[in-house]
Amino acid sequence: MFFEFFAAHTLWAVFFAVLFSLLVGSFLNVVILRLPVMMEREWQAAIHADTQTETSESTPEKFNLAFPASRCNQCGHKIRWYENIPVFSWLFLKGQCSQCHTKISPRYPAIEALSALLGALIAWQFGLNTLWLALMLLTWALIALTFIDIDHHLLPDSITLPLLWLGLILNSFGLFTSLESAVWGAVLGYLSLWSVYWVFKLLTGKEGMGYGDFKLLAALGAWGGAISLPMIILFSSVAGVLLAGVLIISRKHQAANPLPFGPYLAIAGWIAIIWGEPVMRWYLGG
Repeated sequence: MFFEFFAAHTLWAVFFAVLFSLLVGSFLNVVILRLPVMMEREWQAAIHADTQTETSESTPEKFNLAFPASRCNQCGHKIRWYENIPVFSWLFLKGQCSQCHTKISPRYPAIEALSALLGALIAWQFGLNTLWLALMLLTWALIALTFIDIDHHLLPDSITLPLLWLGLILNSFGLFTSLESAVWGAVLGYLSLWSVYWVFKLLTGKEGMGYGDFKLLAALGAWGGAISLPMIILFSSVAGVLLAGVLIISRKHQAANPLPFGPYLAIAGWIAIIWGEPVMRWYLGG
């Protein structure tokens, strides 16, 4: 009944997709901000455990995706529920804390709006159904990975590995491709970048990318199948080279400093999985 109603009312489906995606976008901001901190704390705890380091520090405050409540980083003001409405609260507060008037990054509403825009786009094209939910899970995971990689040059296993397994599970029902293609997509996706990594390292003595990139491409291969990999690699490589060239020419980036490759993989993978067939038909027809 739920999906049948939205199947018959496209605009309502898009409206619901926007509202739901805005809420998820707000949560993505939490994931992007807190997950790297949680991982660093786990690493530090593991180091102390391995070395049996004794510290006199008090037990740190509980910190995860749910606790503590959102607060201003400057004055510690706890964000009220009506100050945490996606996009609208930021606009109403004029992009600043209601207590100390410290500027709030516009990236927060931008991520929420991006989630809503992509949710509406997918709902408009495919309807509000199980396919929409599957594609949105992919989309939300890629948004989180993109911004975490931009901030920390890190692609957490806690996102990439579940994404890989989810792709294999969905394709065991043939949602996007056959299970055989999905398995080979995961295998070849990982091995392709793994091979590039080791060739580059042997030739230069440097690491050109991280293992998180291998796992992300494996996850995308598990969703789109082996046939999607050439398009993903081509699109991401071209985008990476072009952006790096622009940044270097504009002197906003030093050639010796690495750029995260995850965002390019995420964008290329999203396009290939959702619009891969139309793009290929257009290209071959041209």
